[in-house]
Amino acid sequence: MSKIKTLKNVDVKNKRVLVRVDFDVPMDDKLNIVDNSRIKGCLSTFEYLIKQKAKIILISHTGRPNGKKDKKLSLKSIVGELGKLLNKKILFSSEIFGVKVKEKIKKMKFGDILLLENIRFWKQEEQNDQEFAKKIAELGDIYINESFAVSHRKHASIVGIPQFLPSVAGFLLEKEIEELDKILKKPMKPLVAIIGGAKIETKIKVINKFLKIADKVLIGGALANTIFASQGIAMGESKIDKESFGEVKKINLKNHKLFLPIDLGIWDGKNVIYRDVGSLQWFEKALDIGPKTIHLFNDIILKSKMVVWNGPLGLIGQKPFDRASKELIGVIDKGGIYAVVGGGDTNAFINEIGKKEIFNWVSTGGGAMLDYLSEGTLPGIEALRE
Repeated sequence: MSKIKTLKNVDVKNKRVLVRVDFDVPMDDKLNIVDNSRIKGCLSTFEYLIKQKAKIILISHTGRPNGKKDKKLSLKSIVGELGKLLNKKILFSSEIFGVKVKEKIKKMKFGDILLLENIRFWKQEEQNDQEFAKKIAELGDIYINESFAVSHRKHASIVGIPQFLPSVAGFLLEKEIEELDKILKKPMKPLVAIIGGAKIETKIKVINKFLKIADKVLIGGALANTIFASQGIAMGESKIDKESFGEVKKINLKNHKLFLPIDLGIWDGKNVIYRDVGSLQWFEKALDIGPKTIHLFNDIILKSKMVVWNGPLGLIGQKPFDRASKELIGVIDKGGIYAVVGGGDTNAFINEIGKKEIFNWVSTGGGAMLDYLSEGTLPGIEALRE
């Protein structure tokens, strides 16, 4: 398989450079950015392009507007934060192709940055419309993919534009590949994978992959609830995904590497209690793993040299059901273990409790991270090879 080219492999001096970034950042009701990590992750690429005197045209999305314009999802809200981080005026265009944009780019000085409007306001983006991709490609001389988090999507700005321009990976995408390849190709042993969250259908492949390459696979969250319910174990009012019962059959639940919770943190409508798996009453909800499971998982993690974690082990937005996820982070910190984490909810949680620095790598992708770990590549990465 041919290696992908990266930013250092291409001459960008005095060129118009299209950079696909992911500025889908969390905002409050007043459109203030709550977490700017994804913007910060791209700064080294922007700084390099400014130094190289390129005209920088940024393509991004935020939210899911489904091909319709929505003021609340306009990327105009990003301009101030990006300008502050770069100490530079950022230009903005409410259009993403056509004569007006071309005129704006023509007037740009080398080193200037132009942010285009939310590309998902146009339905052709998610349809991977080739004419649409070609029109945007006309704005630049070179394309850079700096959006790992959406590189698992076959969208026009991810796989379409590279068909019309020389295309390379930005520094952040390059680093994502490098870090995730350490897990896939040269893992430190013992390697432990921790898989939580809710969407089981997105995690079947990665669970099966880790049952091959990892030493232990620990399952928690609503994911575990669904697995138990599919086996006929009473889970009361717990969150389960009945439609995924068929998917559970694709996992070898008897594999000696696989560890499921043995007890659960329960809400009975009034109090938090702990029960062994299989003893829930009809009105109870499992919202976290229990102390016996926490002890078991912690013991396994402390004996590992590398941990990869995607998805919370409990309902982290509601105390005390963030207990297991917090203790997990404490054990990783205490053990000095090489740890990689990813997934929107998990990343937001570690940022909120101020523990980001204990991880060796925090992936910007959730679904993209899972797809890369299970497949070893992504459509957006393959588009850079062609």
